[in-house]
Amino acid sequence: MEATVVKNAGSHYLLSPLPEWKLFPAVLRGKIRLKGSSITNPIAVGDRVEYIPDGDTAVITEVLPRRNYLIRRSTNLSRQAHIIAANLDRAYVVVSLYFPEVKLPFLDRILVTCELYGIPATIVLSKTDMYREMAADELTHFRSIYEGAGYPVLETSVRTGEGIEALREACKGHVNLFSGESGVGKSSLIKALDPSLDPKVGAISAAHLQGKHTTSLYEMYPLSSGGYVIDSPGIRGFGLVDVEKEEIARYFPEMLRASEGCRFTPCTHTHEPGCAVKAAVDAGLIPPERYNSYLGMLEEDKKFR
Repeated sequence: MEATVVKNAGSHYLLSPLPEWKLFPAVLRGKIRLKGSSITNPIAVGDRVEYIPDGDTAVITEVLPRRNYLIRRSTNLSRQAHIIAANLDRAYVVVSLYFPEVKLPFLDRILVTCELYGIPATIVLSKTDMYREMAADELTHFRSIYEGAGYPVLETSVRTGEGIEALREACKGHVNLFSGESGVGKSSLIKALDPSLDPKVGAISAAHLQGKHTTSLYEMYPLSSGGYVIDSPGIRGFGLVDVEKEEIARYFPEMLRASEGCRFTPCTHTHEPGCAVKAAVDAGLIPPERYNSYLGMLEEDKKFR
């Protein structure tokens, strides 16, 4: 029998035979290993699994092949990786320009991973009512960076309702992951999409302007308007997994387009003569923020080897 994992609580899971929302508990007996892998969790929310009934609790026997997944490596556990969620139709990367302040290298690592695993990504700007007037130029510049790369950018405010209906409409009929740093407002957005849901909502640490971890479990919720949303714990570190240094530039859409004009192939876009990417950066066609993120990923790659 088959079902989808909708909640992961360590060694215990909740399953549902989607699209029917009918929850039942399950456990993992024995060990399901991913061959040649250092992944810490063999089963993730969104996974399709086979199970056998065993009284009131099902027993998961196999994880079915994944269509895609979002995976990260903790900067503190360089040899271990964690699957955030699997079989996604779209990832919504929630950021706030301020409160807490957005970290562009962190955002770019998530976007590169979405590109790598074929997950369409949308950037959701939260709390825009709090900083639009004081940071109008910064907001315009941020949009130009990422819309220029090809990513939709949706401005939202839970307090005013801005962008909520558009986000709700975009989620219909899909399995959607909401991910981002702690405190950016993921859980508040989910509750705004469907007030009947009750994901945990936390406050910002006033001392550090960083979010406290309020979501400790990965969990999928059905939206009354249609579709499903996966809430994930706030993430502080996001290392790349299973991508070679020579490949990273391919997952920056604007760099991939420019690289067609490079004199040499392969080109690292760092020192080679006739590099079209470096020329595009110098000409202002590729934002320096994105190029610096790319250079940081090259440097990070060395640390993990």
